[in-house]
Amino acid sequence: MVEIRPLTQEDLPEVAGLLQLLDPQGGDLEALLQAWKALTACPWGQAFVAVREGKVVGTYTLYVLPNLGHGGRPFAVMESVAVAQEAQGQGIGTQMVRHALEEARRLGAYKLALSSALHRKGAHRFYKRLGFRVHGLSLGVHPL
Repeated sequence: MVEIRPLTQEDLPEVAGLLQLLDPQGGDLEALLQAWKALTACPWGQAFVAVREGKVVGTYTLYVLPNLGHGGRPFAVMESVAVAQEAQGQGIGTQMVRHALEEARRLGAYKLALSSALHRKGAHRFYKRLGFRVHGLSLGVHPL
């Protein structure tokens, strides 16, 4: 059984390891602590963890942001989605996405968006199986 709950400061060391799956520099614990403090002060964002048998096996961040369009309804963005390698393929990512969708709906968002690097073809198939569709073109300047 997997529980999805808000990330706490005590979870940060385990989350640091998960985030290294996305970015080798994502595991800097001091930078992660500062980012977590900023996120907890932000009214529009929250990080979550998936916990199984007392161990953090997944994480994601959800932003539900104010919006002028779409009748003033907010939009949601799912970011920094990671599942421990040994836990992949066990439905944890699916549970996290469903959790994010429920939270976004609960908070009145008209859509949930996410970005995935072009080379992550497996992730693209995963998200499409869960109902995500390519919608437009995402452009970015990276790094800044």
